[in-house]
Amino acid sequence: MTAPAAHTGTAHTGTAQTRTATAQDRRLEALAEAALRFREHVPAIEEWGRHLADVLRGGGRLLACGNGGSAAEAQHLTAELVGRFEDERRPLSAIPLHADTSAVTAIGNDYGPVNVFARQVQAHGRPGDVLVCLSTSGRSPNVIAAAHRARQLGITAWAVTGPGPNALAGACDDAITVRASATATVQEIHLAAVHLLCGVVDEALGVRP
Repeated sequence: MTAPAAHTGTAHTGTAQTRTATAQDRRLEALAEAALRFREHVPAIEEWGRHLADVLRGGGRLLACGNGGSAAEAQHLTAELVGRFEDERRPLSAIPLHADTSAVTAIGNDYGPVNVFARQVQAHGRPGDVLVCLSTSGRSPNVIAAAHRARQLGITAWAVTGPGPNALAGACDDAITVRASATATVQEIHLAAVHLLCGVVDEALGVRP
């Protein structure tokens, strides 16, 4: 019987091996540093989560908007609320404003791209609801327009952005900014912020494993 061929790949042993740091190492180091700095925003996220839980408990709604990667983060947030985060609970009302492609393209065509979120805020939002605005740059005109419209209608607007100060943070009732130079790192911290927020909401709603 032929013996199995010897494995020729690199063996990973318990012995530490010295190697040159790569671009991927530096990305992880930047993420770790940004995450440690972001801990200063945990009290704000806890306050947001408790407020949002009260809104949703009372039949209110969360709206969320962003472009590109920030649209993905917005939809991640709403999916965690409509579905579930970590443990079972009732579905909560949350709408990602970029996800209705027919509405987005119709509004963009008829009223211009800057209004694609603002018009939906006016359609779906009610006084006391919450709008979460995500932008890595903090300069997205359509997200800023949505924040302005929300505040005109008595809807609480929160910004989650990259480094501040920036226009979106100034347009909202409150803002959480990420101190990181790379867009990818900002987006990764935004995902962590989404998960932290959902965890606080569940805790405030009395969700148990």
